[in-house]
Amino acid sequence: MADPLAWIDAESADWSQRGLARTLVPHGTATPGRQERDGRWLVNFGSNDYLGLATDPRVIAAAVRTAEAQGWGAGASPLVTGWSDAHQSLCADLTAFEQTEAVTLFPSGFAANLGTITALVGPDDAVYVDRLNHACLIDGARLAGARLRVYPHNDANRLGTILQRDRGRFRRSLIATDGVFSMDGDLAPLADLADLADRFEAMLLVDEAHGTGVFGPDGRGSAAACGVAERVTIRVGTLSKALGSVGGFVTGSQRLIDWLINRARPLIYSTALPPPAAAAASQALAIARAEPWRRERLHAMSLRLRQALMASGLDVGASAGPIVPVLIGSPQKTLELAERLRDRGFLIPAIRPPTVPDGTARLRIGLSAAHHDEDISRLIDALTSS
Repeated sequence: MADPLAWIDAESADWSQRGLARTLVPHGTATPGRQERDGRWLVNFGSNDYLGLATDPRVIAAAVRTAEAQGWGAGASPLVTGWSDAHQSLCADLTAFEQTEAVTLFPSGFAANLGTITALVGPDDAVYVDRLNHACLIDGARLAGARLRVYPHNDANRLGTILQRDRGRFRRSLIATDGVFSMDGDLAPLADLADLADRFEAMLLVDEAHGTGVFGPDGRGSAAACGVAERVTIRVGTLSKALGSVGGFVTGSQRLIDWLINRARPLIYSTALPPPAAAAASQALAIARAEPWRRERLHAMSLRLRQALMASGLDVGASAGPIVPVLIGSPQKTLELAERLRDRGFLIPAIRPPTVPDGTARLRIGLSAAHHDEDISRLIDALTSS
């Protein structure tokens, strides 16, 4: 009998030979800025827990209280019986924080982008995406059946040329971009993109996954940092990074949110977020707003690390925040360096194609307010002496 999956063997062998194979590695107990792996405690520079809230006792306590009162699972989709007062409270908190009309929740940030894009555009429309956008923005456009237009990274001039060429060709146009690029740590030129959206009557979607809680006034994200939050049609965020929980959200006008509640399939046909996760996110948001020192410390450490690495001749790209890439190039060399750093007590992921373009394999350092000054000093020494 023929093996219908025999093709996987050859392709997997090629993947491994190129140093691109991945495996799931179990990690153990976590404390702020630390992670247990293989019986060893490592300084965790591989996380997106930017404010150090994922293990904060107040966040954990909020989740436990809600789990004891409501159970862990929501049990149904939000439009059936899965929407709880914890979800409603979180939406109210996020609406106030984002200074917008309304918010709705999704199972993940990926689902939020996927569901939003497919609810807004279809085969008669076009979606304009940055070359380095997160996969969920690309996949959302593809799943919607829209015409996908890719412009060079952060090149607003080229995007303007493409929009001008396409003027009048499509029913609706959507410009979709990361606010902070997840593998490079640089910001999108959001003021320029907002101008183009106005000029060409396009919707503008900004994915604030790595901006919420980190950039802008009160941590309201990259669009707020660039002074254009009110000009962005759709802002998408995640609860799983700076807010230390899990899930995604979309913020915007009431009519946008009402539309998504009725048309976004990942929202309609997925079980709602666990109520304890919603409660944890609400508590984390309250802490982030009450303790701005976390954000301030995060940026101070980020600046210190970037300056030290650049002074030693390492390539950190155009990073502007707590995501600091160290570009290596070769996947195998990047893996070897990550292993040597692990031997010295640091957990730093090796990021390889297809997550990043060919020839740009890198270490991706993710800083947290929970890191100590000594952690940064040791990391600088390890990287500059490797």
